Amino acid sequence: MTTPTESHHANTKIQYVVKGEHTIFYPGDREKSYWPGEFHDVQVIDIHSLAESEKPTVEKNGFALLHHDSRMTDYYDEGQVVEIYYPEMCELAKQVNGAELAIAFGHVARSDSPDATQHSQPSYAAHVDYGRKTIEEYTHNILGDEAEAWLKKRVVLMNFWRPIKTVYRTPLALVDASTVAREDLNFAEVRGGLNDPNRPPLYGWNLSYNPAHKWYYAFEMQPEEIFAFKLYDSCDDVPQFTGHTAVDLPWTDDNTPPRHSMEIRTISFIDE
Repeated sequence: MTTPTESHHANTKIQYVVKGEHTIFYPGDREKSYWPGEFHDVQVIDIHSLAESEKPTVEKNGFALLHHDSRMTDYYDEGQVVEIYYPEMCELAKQVNGAELAIAFGHVARSDSPDATQHSQPSYAAHVDYGRKTIEEYTHNILGDEAEAWLKKRVVLMNFWRPIKTVYRTPLALVDASTVAREDLNFAEVRGGLNDPNRPPLYGWNLSYNPAHKWYYAFEMQPEEIFAFKLYDSCDDVPQFTGHTAVDLPWTDDNTPPRHSMEIRTISFIDE
């Protein structure tokens, strides 16, 4: 393996969608997908190398790297995830967003190990999952008759992403949402997403290339670190859409330990 530079910033390629293309993505059968992409050379900045005053924040950039100690001992135990991790992430979402209520859905444990299923493999495409349509669907599914009242408030869809083990390869990279223009967003449909081939379609966006985009990652990210990033915010006056993707680091190869990570989506309802 090649030794990284002292700053651990990295030059890599990110797959963007061809501008104007509406995609259909099958996470569990990726060869069926319609996803016309194009690769662009991008530098990803290591957050660990930045001074505190330079680090991205949710308020300014749509995402932040946080410290979070979880009581989880086995992220592959579905019962433990629902009983422990869901409440933990709802509480964290309330803290980050100043929310009165938060709900959670769509946890996925991912790995780029050779034996990982397609559903659990990382996504090598700049995307934002999901949008208002999916938010409303899950709010109704979880809150039932109370959903409409909560949806009248400010709504934030936020993903929390953390390593299960130290991440040495295929890290998550996130774009500064303040550098994403509305015209960079292209409609995306996901069929059979979130580990369920029978799930109704989910809807979000893919990013088309914009040289103004600024990308970040965390070098050798630890299990007690967690990315909080907004996928949607009903407030138009703040960064709203944090595109993200897995990336390859130039000093890693097939002998580098595989990535193991956990992600979960939350919906926060905020009084303003």
